[in-house]
Amino acid sequence: MSRPRWEVADVIRLFGEKLEQSRPLTRHVRRALDDMAACRTAALGGHVDGCDACGSLRLSYNSCGNRNCGKCQGVEREAWILGREQDLLPVVYYHVVFTIAAQLNSLCLYNPRAMYGLLFEAAWRTLQVFARDEKHLGGATGATMVLHTWGQNLGLHPHVHAIVPGGGLTGDGKWQKARSRSDRFLFPVKALSRVFRAIFLKKVLLPLENGELALPDEAHFQDGKAYRKWRNALYQKPWVVYAKRPFGGPKQVLEYLGRYTHKTAISNHPPPARKDRKQLRAEAVQRLFKGEAPDRCPCCKTGRLQRIGLIPRQRAPPAGQMPNWVSCTAD
Repeated sequence: MSRPRWEVADVIRLFGEKLEQSRPLTRHVRRALDDMAACRTAALGGHVDGCDACGSLRLSYNSCGNRNCGKCQGVEREAWILGREQDLLPVVYYHVVFTIAAQLNSLCLYNPRAMYGLLFEAAWRTLQVFARDEKHLGGATGATMVLHTWGQNLGLHPHVHAIVPGGGLTGDGKWQKARSRSDRFLFPVKALSRVFRAIFLKKVLLPLENGELALPDEAHFQDGKAYRKWRNALYQKPWVVYAKRPFGGPKQVLEYLGRYTHKTAISNHPPPARKDRKQLRAEAVQRLFKGEAPDRCPCCKTGRLQRIGLIPRQRAPPAGQMPNWVSCTAD
């Protein structure tokens, strides 16, 4: 994958100081910015590989590993997808999405850990209610669930994606297929929406009214009458639940979720091309299954790259100049 002219790290190095002067930054944000600015530079050190055929050298700087860094998550994403693919059963799967009402977004901003935890609990409880109902399934099911907190416009949009098998295990350990009228849907969507809304609001309103959640500076949290009106509107508003069989199968949904589990909203590249995905997948397979195959030299295409030196942490050298490095015995 070719390097773009400007990266997110370049923007941080150019304007990070002005950003810090313009507003207070939390320790978490400051650490993320520092990590991304130093990622894959001499500041973090690295190693030198040499080809055993043509003698060419390749520098590899260490990654920061920060969860917010777009450059660090490519291989991790592919490893995550591969791991989830190993968990798939040879059955039909469904893509289910639970979305909370936008009126609750401010509570999510003030209480992210509590609200997102309750979102997971409510989504899982809803699936269990329908799975245990003899009318819909009559068994115990499972799910792979992933939280998304933003939408396509990068605005706050908390929702949970779930990949759910189209069946479950009965009490005697036998597989029972879901009793839906159509293979396109797992459970009745409107019923899912109503049950999810009731479960989530019950879980949220109790700690809210007991003073266990931080309150945003909004009128309906300061006045009893306005609060009751706000609360009643939440019960009357239809909530969005999506529950369909994916056209491309469960692997397609895993690919989609993988973009978000290990990628940030703003990165250096659009989604990787097919040839770049193949390279990332090969690296992920090597990491996931502990492969030890050496790298092929990109210059001569025949030699193998072997570790010949270590790069200590240092200031970035001038353009075109090699960093300081120490020779070592190849692995």
